Amino acid sequence: MATLNQVYIGTSGWSYPKGEGTWTGYFYPDTRINELEYYSQFFNAVEVNSSFYHPPNPAVAYNWTRRVHDKFLFTVKLWQKFTHPKMFQESYGQAATISREDIDLFLQGIDPLARKGKLGALLAQFPPSFINNAPGKEKLYKLIELFGNFKLAVELRHRSWSEDPAVGNLLQSKKVAWVHIDEPKFESSVTDNIPIVGDMAYFRFHGRNAEMWWKGDVETRYQYLYSPDEICELAGKVKSATSSSKITFAFFNNHWKAYAPRNAVDIMKTLQLPFKDLPIRTQTTSD
Repeated sequence: MATLNQVYIGTSGWSYPKGEGTWTGYFYPDTRINELEYYSQFFNAVEVNSSFYHPPNPAVAYNWTRRVHDKFLFTVKLWQKFTHPKMFQESYGQAATISREDIDLFLQGIDPLARKGKLGALLAQFPPSFINNAPGKEKLYKLIELFGNFKLAVELRHRSWSEDPAVGNLLQSKKVAWVHIDEPKFESSVTDNIPIVGDMAYFRFHGRNAEMWWKGDVETRYQYLYSPDEICELAGKVKSATSSSKITFAFFNNHWKAYAPRNAVDIMKTLQLPFKDLPIRTQTTSD
């Protein structure tokens, strides 16, 4: 098998117990198990999504470290209060004014991961409406200032960021990764040719379900299974990134009925990385 140093493959989140898009019976068995422990038998990393909705509980984060193998890493999505102020206000009925207490609360939540050497990176996912203007730049600078001591990756979805060469220069100077995303393309979408900056490469594969992207819900939007040809395309991008980065993360977010772990194993095979076949029944694209 080919050797690619420091490549971490996994999925965005690991717990999808309910709804049409459940992973039970597709990835997880019907029997009672610890899902994270089971998940870590197949992958060496996971992206924590629950931290987007509330800062992690330190006791819970510590328990995560006990459920995974020695080489396993977590990347943690920043709390929505830091990146999605409008969403936070709609959810909590209060303005997303960031205080030192908020920052400390989040840092306390991830501290068990950091102390155990399990924290791979922090992910700042900005919404498609986050544009490259004066307020946007100020917010980006501030966030880098707050969390730049960690390995930090930022997901900038609006085309205005990729049209400005200064953005790549800024991220490079701060050693912040610019997240490469795969999703349906629209007029406002970030371009495909963003540079690898910093010493980390970070990929997020959301699927290409253009029909349901705006009208679907949190499950049907991600009802997309990448084809073998598309997996080869994505694998080529990941492999290319490893030549200029010290560590590379790639996560599948097409979580409908465990499409994500299925495609994660597919790309591991394509990259000739060690893999373990999924023992649970996998669905067809018509499911």
